[in-house]
Amino acid sequence: MDKMYLYRNSMLKFYFQGGGWCNNVTTCLSRKNTRLGSSKQMVENLAFSGILSNKPQFNPDFYNWNRVKVGYCDGSSFTGDVQEVNPITKLHFRGARVFLAVMEELLAKGMKNAENAILSGCSAGGLTSILHCDSFKALLPMGAKVKCFSDAGYFIDVKDISGAPHIEEYFRDVVSLHGSAKNLPPVCTSRLKPDLCFFPQNVAQHVRTPLFLVNAAYDSWQIKNILAPDVADPYGVWLNCKLDILKCSSRQLQIMHGYRLLFLRALNALGPSSSRGYFINSCYAHCQTEVQETWYRADSPKLANKTIAKALGDWFYDKNPFQKIDCPYPCDKTCHNRVFDPNVHTFNIDI
Repeated sequence: MDKMYLYRNSMLKFYFQGGGWCNNVTTCLSRKNTRLGSSKQMVENLAFSGILSNKPQFNPDFYNWNRVKVGYCDGSSFTGDVQEVNPITKLHFRGARVFLAVMEELLAKGMKNAENAILSGCSAGGLTSILHCDSFKALLPMGAKVKCFSDAGYFIDVKDISGAPHIEEYFRDVVSLHGSAKNLPPVCTSRLKPDLCFFPQNVAQHVRTPLFLVNAAYDSWQIKNILAPDVADPYGVWLNCKLDILKCSSRQLQIMHGYRLLFLRALNALGPSSSRGYFINSCYAHCQTEVQETWYRADSPKLANKTIAKALGDWFYDKNPFQKIDCPYPCDKTCHNRVFDPNVHTFNIDI
């Protein structure tokens, strides 16, 4: 939390950190003694850059806002709520209670007087901002200008390269383990199985609060973990491609183009909305708003000649709507495509 600015004005910006999820006792235990499993392991000083920067030259529309960066340690995008605690593992599945505790503390510190507020996040934090968007708005004063945006949080429900529903099964395990069903939007769970309501494509059309989606259609996390997870690629055929899109074969690029079309179909299924905004570029990237080079810089990614910062700022302040989708890779020359270190194993729902 940026304590310097907490009482300065009536503008408040939340940013939920990412960090994937854990879907069973083993994967949750592997996070238990890290920053993704305990606030005791979180660093005390965090960088505030990109949309969290307090310098007008780096963040012209939001630099003077109160800023709260929320650590991520529950592994369920703050939806879990299980009363029982296993006496052996000592694992707590109570992310929804953590979310409420954070909100209660901030309400007591002045959030109840906010006139402008944004709920946002990256990756699993971006999913948090979608799932909790309306409940967040309900906490704020009547008449407050409240909007949400998700950075790289629009995870889609598709089969992997082997034809298996890998991500659907994974999310089913997450929702079951964490007891998330009761904390997912009822408008979705009343008609679909709870695990399907962990997918934004089944939830976002029902979000009443204005929502902005920032996502790469070739999202590097989704390519690595949804399209071509290790379990679907036992011989590592996709390894080099997942590390660097320039090393993808023509066949792999063709499959990735197909994934983009599925992503756009899942986005278009939300239907039209004048209050919804989106910036969907064709970069090989994941999370673009907290990093200065992709948020607001002379060489930042652009659509319709606007950076993400400019598009989001215009949308929030109702200057101009923004709903733009990029042309297919590699037409966009403004992209900052991620290149991953081959010595750092970052696949399979662990980032």
